[in-house]
Amino acid sequence: MSDADPAITLRPATAEDEAFLFELRKATMTEHLARVGEPTDDTAHRARVLHRYDAARVICVDGMRAGLLKAHRTDTEWLVVQLQIAPALQGRGIGEHALRTVLRAADAVALPVALKVLKGNPARRLYERLGFAITGEDEREFHMRRAPRRVSAETEAE
Repeated sequence: MSDADPAITLRPATAEDEAFLFELRKATMTEHLARVGEPTDDTAHRARVLHRYDAARVICVDGMRAGLLKAHRTDTEWLVVQLQIAPALQGRGIGEHALRTVLRAADAVALPVALKVLKGNPARRLYERLGFAITGEDEREFHMRRAPRRVSAETEAE
């Protein structure tokens, strides 16, 4: 990143972030959820925001809240639970930057990364570009996985 590029950071979500994350979820997911017949009411959105809140990281750009990344490690893989970027900030590489933090952590311990993406969600293109492949599907979602990559000295220096 050059000096002109925004500083993208991740920090643990706190209780003070819940309202922001609730509005973020509604703004980024309602259309996709409705398309596949999932609930889009406030109760459903709030439950999803609070699911695995211990793993929630707020993505900040120049110190301002811009998105959410929820990911956690199990014994056999890393799971990306949610990745959401504020609509006005999408397409700027923020989600990719955040997701690469998980990919580096997984590669460092030679674990795959798994996620699910709703059918019709354009985020699927990002996941495919980063090496995820579809391993299965159900009526609503594609199940995707990325095999661990070998960590080189160059990768570690990033």
